[in-house]
Amino acid sequence: MSNSPTEKYRIEGTVAPGFESVKALYEYKMHTLAERETQLCVYHGEQKVVDLWASCAGDTTFSPDSLINVFSSGKSLAAIAMASLVAKGLLSYSAKIIEYWPEFGGNNKQDLTVAELMRHEAGLAAFNVSIDPDTLLTDNIKLNQVGSIIEVHPQKYSDDGTRREYHAITRGWIINEIFRRVDPAGRTIGEFLREDISEPLGVDANIGVKEDDLKRIKKVSVLGFGYQILQSLIPKFLGRRIELNIFQIILKFIRLMPVLKNANIKGSKPPFIGMKKVEFFNERSVIMGETPSANANCTARALAKIAAMMSFGGKWAGREYLSDDAWTAMHAHPLKAKMGGLLSTDFTQGGVDFFTAPNSSSTKMEKAFNAGREGFYGWMGLGGSIFQWHPELKIGFGYVPTSLNVLDLVNERGKAYQAEVVRCVEKINSQSA
Repeated sequence: MSNSPTEKYRIEGTVAPGFESVKALYEYKMHTLAERETQLCVYHGEQKVVDLWASCAGDTTFSPDSLINVFSSGKSLAAIAMASLVAKGLLSYSAKIIEYWPEFGGNNKQDLTVAELMRHEAGLAAFNVSIDPDTLLTDNIKLNQVGSIIEVHPQKYSDDGTRREYHAITRGWIINEIFRRVDPAGRTIGEFLREDISEPLGVDANIGVKEDDLKRIKKVSVLGFGYQILQSLIPKFLGRRIELNIFQIILKFIRLMPVLKNANIKGSKPPFIGMKKVEFFNERSVIMGETPSANANCTARALAKIAAMMSFGGKWAGREYLSDDAWTAMHAHPLKAKMGGLLSTDFTQGGVDFFTAPNSSSTKMEKAFNAGREGFYGWMGLGGSIFQWHPELKIGFGYVPTSLNVLDLVNERGKAYQAEVVRCVEKINSQSA
């Protein structure tokens, strides 16, 4: 990746009146940060108020319809799928998983509830085997090739008593097994998402990309660690192309060391057979399989419109996607707990985080995590993507980059757009009051 501050970008799209500052911020960041391609889309109420995309000037292949892996932003799509079962009276968050999947109770897991799984408190943050990507194809999932591994897998919690540990990959695999057993048609989450969300909303959100859509995939790449270290040594006023300086990076690692030392995922096998680095998610077999926690391939337009529907209580254009009771249950009982002993999160029983205002006891990372996102629900993805909704302000937000900055642990680069959108909406609301 070029580190020249004069890198030229092709920036396209529109913003509605009142959101011009969001476009100005987007253009500034595209020209000053180490980016390749990004999409940014925002709804306010029923109106799409921000619809921007950008790529290097010579790249004519990138468009707002390009599909990009949004990694953990897909966790909220899986949460919506589970809420749809609640809406039909088929699932309760307080129920034990074995009520829907008796075999799950193997190896003393019989007391685990759906809510505990959704809050990353299942004690299954990493599996003791690596998964063959082919087993995650929809037809093979239905043969119980993944389910049989989960059924006999033991739980493992931290020695310090911490129960909430980030189930980065595994939560989606487990949720998918519950979903297909409860769904009346026996569908997977990928099939549900396509049939009940993407098609009626007219959006491109996929878990398990079909053959015909592979040509629209834009590969993701990790911003090199060495590049980031070199950039961190450059003062911001001299054109540093990452957010953090060298001292901030060092502090992040100091804070992470105790967490990494005690994490249950330490020393575990890679999630996939053959996986050595993040770019493994660009492999065809992974893209076509279903890993709801980490391989949703979407556009920012899709995420923003789904988020807008969620900001309206699960309703859009006269259609009900979630009942009032199911929407309320999904967002109910946010429980504050440290995630792996590092970061306080407020996961609801339905598996989405509720972002709250930092207080005097909040750590610097917790302030970076929440400040500017107050009132949003949802989550974010490795290296950059954000999929969140703000019910009070009626904001649906979607941001998707192809360049992954994994040192930006709480996706502050995209949060800057969220904060600016909130400022615009509050200004509009005050003028109309």
